[in-house]
Amino acid sequence: MPDGIESTQTLTKKTTQCPLCLCGKKHKPKHNNMDINTLTGKIIGAAIEVHRELGPGLLERAYEVCLMEELRNMGIHVESQKELPIIYKGKVMEESFRIDMLVEDKVVVELKAVESLLPVHRAQVLSYMQLAKKEVGLLINFHVYLLKNGIERFHL
Repeated sequence: MPDGIESTQTLTKKTTQCPLCLCGKKHKPKHNNMDINTLTGKIIGAAIEVHRELGPGLLERAYEVCLMEELRNMGIHVESQKELPIIYKGKVMEESFRIDMLVEDKVVVELKAVESLLPVHRAQVLSYMQLAKKEVGLLINFHVYLLKNGIERFHL
């Protein structure tokens, strides 16, 4: 095997099928026991790493795929563009909402790359949290000089 390349057998022997979303993918099993503060801290740390590497000024999707990579490398389960059905007067509509990221089936993460966060961005996160029945959400705006100034945490 060439230097710097590990065999896939080495990388996958500590994984099991995901019990959260039954996506069929392999995930490290340790992630389910993480408390919410530790988990949000890891998400924020991963976002800071992405921001350090890429800087501000890119489109939201670039940050999303890189943040997913960081989280998955940490053994954290993340679903991207998670669909939430629109239920109107008891009827499920053909269209659905899409959460940017759902992490460990616990934290709603909405990403932005905008000049400044507006009240509508905060309302969006809170609405997604209520619809998904999740207590914690993060709103992360990558279009800032220091990422710590672009992060807001929400709790229902």
